[in-house]
Amino acid sequence: MPTETCYMVELCIQTSRKCQVIDLTSQVTEAVNKAGIADGLCHVYVSHTTAAITINEKADPNIGVDLVEALNRLIPAGIWQHDKIDNNGAAHIKASIIGPSETIPIRHGQLLLGTWQAVMLVEFDGPRPRQVVVSVR
Repeated sequence: MPTETCYMVELCIQTSRKCQVIDLTSQVTEAVNKAGIADGLCHVYVSHTTAAITINEKADPNIGVDLVEALNRLIPAGIWQHDKIDNNGAAHIKASIIGPSETIPIRHGQLLLGTWQAVMLVEFDGPRPRQVVVSVR
């Protein structure tokens, strides 16, 4: 049975605002290049409960602003049971809706992202350091 090859790297991202969207595509692409895997999968995962990973448009930075604003309108701060503990209930709910990870196919050593797609970290409870794990197999 062949041995499966896996390359894994942890990205340390320091966010600078309460809510923000950070394009990670170049760092994820670098991990895929270092992995040297021609065809496979790239999994991007944030190991926090108040941050998320998504894929969305890279050409217009207002997409990230709109995403955060839409979630702020749908999920207001300060009304959740968890707010009694540390006042970030809305951040947990938003992160759960978006989700902690994305998986992108790799073909011929390249991420199969669409022309306008980017891999993004979405911060809901910053500023703070975030760990993002990129695994390629």
